[in-house]
Amino acid sequence: MRLVIARCSVDYVGRLTSHLPEATRLLIHKADGSLLIHSDGGSYKPLNWMSPPAVLSMAELSEEQQLAGVIECWEVVHRKSGDRLRVNIYEWISDERFELGTDPGLTKDGVESHLQELLAAQIERLGDGHTLVRREYMTAIGPVDILARDESGRAVAVEIKRRGEIDGVEQLTRYLELMNRDPLLAPVQGVFAAQEIRPQARTLAEDRGIRCVVLDYEEMRGDESGHLRLF
Repeated sequence: MRLVIARCSVDYVGRLTSHLPEATRLLIHKADGSLLIHSDGGSYKPLNWMSPPAVLSMAELSEEQQLAGVIECWEVVHRKSGDRLRVNIYEWISDERFELGTDPGLTKDGVESHLQELLAAQIERLGDGHTLVRREYMTAIGPVDILARDESGRAVAVEIKRRGEIDGVEQLTRYLELMNRDPLLAPVQGVFAAQEIRPQARTLAEDRGIRCVVLDYEEMRGDESGHLRLF
């Protein structure tokens, strides 16, 4: 992994175009070819990025770039889509490389992981006509627990928690913002599913158009006691 702090501008050209004007930013270039551009704020969400598979190369500087003070130009190209992320670097502040090795991956809470497995097998709990696409659908900022399709074929992203808090809604919101940039998926509906959803989290989710689903773990396991319950 290469961590660079530099004064730079960034342009994305592909299915959409975007521009970040000259400023000091953190550039993270990973071994899988991905590049993430961060500012000193906005939590862990990057300002812009190129997801793998991608390749980084050094572009030859034009006379216009040299006159503007550009000292190096990175061009990151997605191997499948051909989308390009161009980074014009004006000043180096820090440049470090690290070998992190193979990561064992995220270990989830046992109940939370089992809820994901159960809901994937009982996807109709999201509504009639829903079908499973896959579990752990990977995005540039992490995996969405479940990707499904509703009765109309629209994409549905499901985030599963044992206890639904505001941070879980924020996490799903970030996934939705990213997934809705993909024309093959958009528009993507969000579903926040948990054994218990706090009132503040439900209010935030509904305000953002995210549907809330309460999961009964014991019933889904086939261990329903038969006692009457309100919820």
